[in-house]
Amino acid sequence: MTGTTTAGRLNALGRAELTLLVRNRTAVFMVLLMPVLLIFVMRSTLQEIGLEESGLTVAGASLSGGIGMVLLQVVYMNLVAAYVARREELVLKRLRTGEVSDPEILVGTALPAVLLALVQCALIVAVGTAAFDLPAPRRPELLVPALLLGCVLLTALAAATSALTRTVQTAQLTTLPLFLVSLLGSGLFVPLDLLPDTAASLCELLPVTGVMTLVRAGWLGGVPGGDVLGAALTALAWTALAVFAGQRWFRWDPRR
Repeated sequence: MTGTTTAGRLNALGRAELTLLVRNRTAVFMVLLMPVLLIFVMRSTLQEIGLEESGLTVAGASLSGGIGMVLLQVVYMNLVAAYVARREELVLKRLRTGEVSDPEILVGTALPAVLLALVQCALIVAVGTAAFDLPAPRRPELLVPALLLGCVLLTALAAATSALTRTVQTAQLTTLPLFLVSLLGSGLFVPLDLLPDTAASLCELLPVTGVMTLVRAGWLGGVPGGDVLGAALTALAWTALAVFAGQRWFRWDPRR
């Protein structure tokens, strides 16, 4: 890669990572099909819950929550496994001996997952608008930055989590806490308005809650300006903390 530009190096790393992703059938299933299956599962569950107080419909709650599922599974969970696999296979160590910088290695590895997640999120919004009578994004200038911020946050969290993960197999365990906490407490499917006040206040501080609030505000609207500002500050704070943790504790050498 001698003499190449940053864009060229990122493109080469991204294409190589995409090739490895496509060859892994389990990863392809988790990336492409699992979020869709969980949307349908949660849709049937939400039909039993009264959403009137939150102002959301079942379709709005399930499909906007589906965006959160895509970010968690396609970006976070997939990238933890990818970072660990490349580390244990000595790929990261070999890349560091060349022209590629450390940030470029991490970003290049994440590019396919991030692009796939953004495409899936766009499809969810398009399907929701065309087939489920949901409005077109009311504030796209808020929705697009929210999705990008979510990708950065979860990429950084994936890098930090990979430091705690010894093997690709154990990645399913180390990613489970954030996945479950976000699923239950970040408003992916059950709005925080339906929770007791104390629980809702605590859940507002969780890593993914700010991103989900911004996503719903950007797509469906109905979120007060003060809540949007608070969600943005929470999401930015968690992103800064995750980036610091990833830079500080990411492991480049195999864990023996």
